[in-house]
Amino acid sequence: MINFTIHTKQDLIDAIAHFGFLPFFSNAIEGFSIEEHCAPEVYFSNEPGVWEWKGPVVQETRAAYGKFFDKKAGYVTKQWFYDFANYRRDGYDFDARFEDGLSTYEDQYLYNLIAERHSILSKDLKAIGGYVKPRTKTPDSWEPRKGFDTRITRLQMQCYVLTSDFEYETDKNGNFYGWGIARYATPEEFYGKRWADKVYQRTPEESYQRILRKLKKVLPGVDEDLIRKLIG
Repeated sequence: MINFTIHTKQDLIDAIAHFGFLPFFSNAIEGFSIEEHCAPEVYFSNEPGVWEWKGPVVQETRAAYGKFFDKKAGYVTKQWFYDFANYRRDGYDFDARFEDGLSTYEDQYLYNLIAERHSILSKDLKAIGGYVKPRTKTPDSWEPRKGFDTRITRLQMQCYVLTSDFEYETDKNGNFYGWGIARYATPEEFYGKRWADKVYQRTPEESYQRILRKLKKVLPGVDEDLIRKLIG
């Protein structure tokens, strides 16, 4: 049994710190998600809750947030993101991965759009990259690039991209509304040179074994095969 309850933003921060890795949504490990341990008033209500806390938690703790767990979102602490990224990248930085034929041109195109900037909102990334249709059709109209969601998810699963914050639209009175808009960045940009210098200090297998030991410790009694599936 995995016991914790999230009533406050600090509860969420504490849970992330304790586990090191924390999926947002339910998964193969029963009870190991934010979704399954939220008090109702902080999941979907008129008051701020886990959805609104995503950006502040990332900014305050520097935990990595992205689609890391079976293409679904979750957190990894900065401390553990060194090993997690090293393992998921298989020891490759993105340029080396592409040069070895392990990534497509379209993935490289999207990655470079993000890497060339400090960070970028998802709506701006889609517009700049040509992933949205022109507002009006003309004889010179072009078809948008396809596959944005698939490619941005893959870059997150491989730990080349993370979500560095969420921003909200405002109405004429300055009030926030709607869902938070993801702001993407590379880990190297989000964490800086010190992180970039340390991420490949171990072999991918060494990083994998460290993660496995950590999760077995904080998830006692959970089948090891399920833990391995979560690691990916």
